[in-house]
Amino acid sequence: MAVILYVRIKSDVDLEELDRRMEERRPRFLEVPGLIQKIYGRDEATGDGCGIYFFESKEALVAFRESELAKTIPTAYEATDVRREVYEVLYPLKPDVGPL
Repeated sequence: MAVILYVRIKSDVDLEELDRRMEERRPRFLEVPGLIQKIYGRDEATGDGCGIYFFESKEALVAFRESELAKTIPTAYEATDVRREVYEVLYPLKPDVGPL
């Protein structure tokens, strides 16, 4: 069953530098086994960044969380707070559109 990982990061790094770091790290996520899609976002009011990851299985998510790439996310963005949430995918609204 597919799963979603939602990660929200607070950081004191300025937005231009955060964007540069995200772009720099972006190609590495293309190599993550079982990662179907990753969406990058930002809260306009706070500047907090988020990543929404779609994995093909819980096993793929577990393997990612144990990887060097995942473990370096907080330090790469000098995170002052990190919130992680995991959700089972139940069903899509539009099965023919989107990352799943």
